[in-house]
Amino acid sequence: METGYDILFFWVARMMMLGLELTGKPPFHTVYLHGLVRDGQGQKMSKTKGNVVDPIDTIDTMGTDALRLSLVTGVTPGQDVPLSMDKIQANRNFANKLWNTARFLNMGLAELSPEDRQALAVRGPMAADEIASLPLPERYIISRAHALATEVTAQLQSYDFGPAGQSIYAFLWDEYADWYIEISKERINGGDAKAAQQARRTLIYVLDTCLRLLHPYMPFLTEELWQRLPHQGESIMVSHWPLMEGGGELHRDGDAEAEFASLQALVRSVRNARAEYKVNPARKIAATVLASQAIAPALLTEAQAIATLARIDPSSLIITPAADLAAAAAAAENSMGGAAARIVVQDGLEALLPLAALVDADKERARLGKQQAKLEADIEKLAARLSSPGFAGKAPPAVVQKAEAELSEMRGTLESVLTGLAKLG
Repeated sequence: METGYDILFFWVARMMMLGLELTGKPPFHTVYLHGLVRDGQGQKMSKTKGNVVDPIDTIDTMGTDALRLSLVTGVTPGQDVPLSMDKIQANRNFANKLWNTARFLNMGLAELSPEDRQALAVRGPMAADEIASLPLPERYIISRAHALATEVTAQLQSYDFGPAGQSIYAFLWDEYADWYIEISKERINGGDAKAAQQARRTLIYVLDTCLRLLHPYMPFLTEELWQRLPHQGESIMVSHWPLMEGGGELHRDGDAEAEFASLQALVRSVRNARAEYKVNPARKIAATVLASQAIAPALLTEAQAIATLARIDPSSLIITPAADLAAAAAAAENSMGGAAARIVVQDGLEALLPLAALVDADKERARLGKQQAKLEADIEKLAARLSSPGFAGKAPPAVVQKAEAELSEMRGTLESVLTGLAKLG
């Protein structure tokens, strides 16, 4: 039985006692108590306060599945369920994202014959030998999908409905859509028939797995999408759960996850550098990547994916295995005339981005010059204020400390600006 905790003694306890008294058996083997649904600020809903979320109106505007997902993922054992329209709207956006993801997959299947399309239907967990034959991104995303299925299954068995739903949401949005789908576009449109087939097989397999996991939370959307994709069976409602009892553990590839994590760290670092230097998103830059012998092979194999995700010109992307990263980085930086942004991604992985590819030297020099002049004026003004006996002797200690911290921060910023100007020459 599932109900709110507020009627535990008014209804649930009486049903248990009457059942035992009249039949000798408890009417329920498990009673799951959820919290009360409150507004986004945790207050009890009241018509007087005007904070009632009408489920019928919400379903009409946001959809049934968005409301359902918001309620179930908001459940935390021992606490009430805060419900706000912002959260429901975010889950409606998630539903739209999922719909567009499935539409992208169907567009990629349009050129296939009915037989080839149906051959992509998921008939069971992917075996270890098939996974091992796939490229790195495919092995990574399948391994992560298997980890998700194992995690969600354990959470549902222990009645942790909220964390399970949040895990599915995060995986589909942050890993499947943001990373693998972007990589798969190059594979499907790249002219390599084998790579395209592997990408399609992986896309369908992972999305099918996620739809089955998500079905208890969003039954209507998942059923509709599952019917539109290659599938086996009449309904997702009666299809096998990804992790079947007695079916053994799903295969994980720890090496693929670790190698792809290095690729992700590299891409994020380059993206951060682009944002820091305010590079036009449409502009492709050059990059030299220095990697240890253990990491370099995977990066070399997936150079096209790195170039696509980090907006690097493929012809200007150099990936070099190096036993001594410090020496290799110094040599590469010298070859660029010292005008390079050096990024330490992680142990055994660095990147150098020529400043000429990141910024317009004249514009950047002018921008930094203005920033230098403003900082110097502000530092002089604040230093004079701190040295004034009237301020230092009369102001509260907390105010003095705050001013000293601001002065120290401005001096550090000025030092960074001067370093940038020196690199530009």
